[in-house]
Amino acid sequence: MNKFAVFGNPIAHSLSPTIHQMFARQHNLTISYEKIGPEEADFERSLHVFFAASDAIGCNVTSPFKGRALQQADTLNNAAKLARAVNTLHRTDTGQLQGYNTDGIGLVADIHNQGITLANKKVLLIGAGGAARGAIHPLLDEGINTLAITNRTMSRAEQIASEVSHPAFMALDKPGLMSFDADIIINTTSASLHNQLPDLQHISFVKCELAYDMAYSNEATLYMERANQEGAAQSADGLGMLVEQAAAAFTIWTGKVPQTGPVIDALRQR
Repeated sequence: MNKFAVFGNPIAHSLSPTIHQMFARQHNLTISYEKIGPEEADFERSLHVFFAASDAIGCNVTSPFKGRALQQADTLNNAAKLARAVNTLHRTDTGQLQGYNTDGIGLVADIHNQGITLANKKVLLIGAGGAARGAIHPLLDEGINTLAITNRTMSRAEQIASEVSHPAFMALDKPGLMSFDADIIINTTSASLHNQLPDLQHISFVKCELAYDMAYSNEATLYMERANQEGAAQSADGLGMLVEQAAAAFTIWTGKVPQTGPVIDALRQR
């Protein structure tokens, strides 16, 4: 039986085993998928023990270990390199560990789930952490018109812009935001996890087709509520992104493409 896992701390809340078992059932696969919550100092040893099993194919990695998972990979995809974080590891037939960041792929897929096209659109990322970094290449690959990033500490956004060095990508300070009417505005910060708002000063939602929050919740987040009040046509949380990034990992591991819609619906109903 092929063996998979998710590493994180805390990890009890993780929906990953549920999601991947649903994917496996769609393709009549029998898999093992466990939650592993090592102490901070024990991550690398725990990962080594997991992959020492001959039937261990791959794992997901979540907070606080994504950066350290990057160091364990033999190869990296572009999103992982820019994000400096790996959320998916795959052991190949030759024993190499391939590292991926599938978060941005999941984000793009779920934006499409909302009925939104990205080609030629103006997109704004709020926040300049690993979540924003992981989204940049997949968004640019969609042929958007402009991708802007803003952050409370502007030097962090400017640093990312200098690293990416793409003609469609820029960092925007507060004055710059006043004249930037984004079609899609994405909260990549952790503010919603703490029931707080990100810094929205000078950000206009009047022409916003979709206000997207990478966090997910049973109720609309404060960010979604504010965006709706200020004119956003629609808003969405990140549950679909969670399922879609898992689907990308599942495909990497198994070569199978799962249906995400039924899984998102099932999790919503819970």
